[in-house]
Amino acid sequence: MSQNNDGPARDTLPEVTFSTFVMSLASAALVQLGEVPNPETGTQVVHPRLARHSIDMLEMLHRKTTQGLDEQERRLLESLLYELRMKYVMKCGSTGDGTPTA
Repeated sequence: MSQNNDGPARDTLPEVTFSTFVMSLASAALVQLGEVPNPETGTQVVHPRLARHSIDMLEMLHRKTTQGLDEQERRLLESLLYELRMKYVMKCGSTGDGTPTA
């Protein structure tokens, strides 16, 4: 068995819940939309295809899990999707290629 090198960082990770999972996908989409700096590089760059993919994953989760979510989880997922869709259209336009729409 290989040695685990996670060290102290392992103790600071949040509990794995549905909410932390969707928040991590939403955070990735915000980085991909250039809304927040990439935590590894510190740069803000728009990647429309990656952002659309992250939003699509959240939409799929919404479709597949809505019946089993509690009210707080449902509201969180729906509000994240709304915010990300709006930011995507503002940044990337409806074409998704990063060029402004007319």
